[in-house]
Amino acid sequence: MAHGMRTDNPTSYLGGGGTWRDNAQRFALLPLRVFLGVTFIYAGLDKLTTPAFFHASGPGSIGEQMHGVRNISAIPAMVDLALKAPAGFGYAIAFGELAVGIGTLIGLFARVAAVGGMLISLSLWLTVSWATQPYYLGNDLAYLMAWLPMVLAGAPVLSADALLKSRRRARSGLG
Repeated sequence: MAHGMRTDNPTSYLGGGGTWRDNAQRFALLPLRVFLGVTFIYAGLDKLTTPAFFHASGPGSIGEQMHGVRNISAIPAMVDLALKAPAGFGYAIAFGELAVGIGTLIGLFARVAAVGGMLISLSLWLTVSWATQPYYLGNDLAYLMAWLPMVLAGAPVLSADALLKSRRRARSGLG
């Protein structure tokens, strides 16, 4: 049997047709979407299930974390705002992470969820991890950049958005 390059075009088993390379491009953002979705769901649930997190002071509290980064953040006024109501800010972050994670994982309003993820990551970068030296050791900047492709592309495959789009196309007679 001779070995060499395939010259045929194998069909897709996941829909959409095309070559393996075409499908790889279509599904390229799926691992990133799953990673970001699961990570943000975990982060939100971790905060919600850690009672000490919502206290204004004490070990592991949002208040202690904010006091610890206040003088080294890029925008101390953001930290001051959070310190006015640390529990409320903690709940906002936790529920925000949970909503972003769920939206991203199931692909429902994926671009909106990604913008939310970018905003959370940006706020954490400008406050909590701003002073990290060298900058590449702080993960919030990396998360901020990881959200960008999701904002641009959304969730075009294996998502609630794709399902809703196909239903709209079918109703309008385009599908």
